[in-house]
Amino acid sequence: MRILRSNRCRLCIFCVMLVFIPACATGQVDSHPAQKETVGQNTAAAAQPASSTHGTDPNNADVLGSLWTDVWTLPDTIVEESLDILDTDKNLMYLLLAGGASIAMHNTNMDSEIAENFNLNRALGKEVDEIVSNLGGPGVHFAVTGLWYAISVDKGDELNKQRSWTMMKALSVTGATTITLKLIVNNDAPNEKWPAWPSGHTASSFTVASVLDELYGPEVGFPAYLAAGFVGYRMMDSGDHWASDVVFGAVLGWIVGHHIGREQKMMELAGFEINPYTNITPTGPAVGISLVKRF
Repeated sequence: MRILRSNRCRLCIFCVMLVFIPACATGQVDSHPAQKETVGQNTAAAAQPASSTHGTDPNNADVLGSLWTDVWTLPDTIVEESLDILDTDKNLMYLLLAGGASIAMHNTNMDSEIAENFNLNRALGKEVDEIVSNLGGPGVHFAVTGLWYAISVDKGDELNKQRSWTMMKALSVTGATTITLKLIVNNDAPNEKWPAWPSGHTASSFTVASVLDELYGPEVGFPAYLAAGFVGYRMMDSGDHWASDVVFGAVLGWIVGHHIGREQKMMELAGFEINPYTNITPTGPAVGISLVKRF
């Protein structure tokens, strides 16, 4: 199985990222330009069928209707955001450097040496290992983000609805990319679990930390990065991943999280929330945006 971790296998990843995936997705991106609209612009008509269901709580219907409408935009969003990320020179450079570092770590046997050192000097007990594995997993990240979204919709909190959906988009892009790369590389971890490269736990944890850093600043971002780093440490300590898996996963999550989180951050103007505005006036309907400041 070690032959699967060869340079040719790693270089194949970048061919796929730079050529195959964008080429296959171009038609979808051009045919659905409206899907890049923000999640806050969902129409009331889209949610109305769910709210009119007999025997259904209107609040729950609003949450499900909004979520159902937004979920349908995810496939196009994943493609569009992935293309945007690859189209940014700085992001592409970081990904190539991370891929090069993975190749170097394999060629110098650094992966094997680090894995052997962790195997001989296990630091985490079974209980801590399981807790970190569960909390640092993509499944928990998606579940918590979904709960955040549902509570925001139920309370009519447009800002947190936008922020939670930003997190959902970032996690989706990271998850789709990670799964694709895992299936292409198709290699075993030190403990022979499959597949290894890159680390999905690490990528997802760094995505969460990066989005939080963009939305709330270093006061929230720094502790989140420490937690994400600990997740990466656990992946190596348990033998679930090689060091190169963790390195690339961390860089991938960092890039995706900051790129998508920055888009949401740009929607906030001088600390004001930017919300859609509609009103019926004597001369007809008025549509625009409103700036809201909470004290």
